[in-house]
Amino acid sequence: MVATSEEARQERPSMSWVRGFKNFLMQGDIVIVAVGLVIALAFSTVIAAFTDNVITPLVNAAGAGGGTGLGFHVHGQYVNFGAVIGALIYFVIFMAVIYFVIVVPYRATQKRRGVTVFGEPAPAQTCPACLSEGLPMGATKCRYCASTLTGAA
Repeated sequence: MVATSEEARQERPSMSWVRGFKNFLMQGDIVIVAVGLVIALAFSTVIAAFTDNVITPLVNAAGAGGGTGLGFHVHGQYVNFGAVIGALIYFVIFMAVIYFVIVVPYRATQKRRGVTVFGEPAPAQTCPACLSEGLPMGATKCRYCASTLTGAA
């Protein structure tokens, strides 16, 4: 006996979640986030090498010259301010690179498509009955309680 497509669908209910997961992964936003993450990890390695081999030695050289860098000893434990300053410089450089290499081009691409990203949210109104926020200004009924909305609340 040959199974029809309806019978085949009923026999394999687990395939629907696989198809849904595939559709989720293939959304444009997920792909962009994945590419951005890979790029961010690559830049993280480059910036870590820069701060560890250039910035941290320069910060430690600004120390007292005792060979321990920019820090001091307390009960045999070394408090290293040079490492903290190096980490802060690393963070600033890393965030600047991510902003100028990923965010700015992505924002420009989305602007050409007519989509606002990382901008001000669209104006919204609040439902006077249930106090739900974020309702579009043009809405005439609340999506949560179905009460009538009057103008901009």
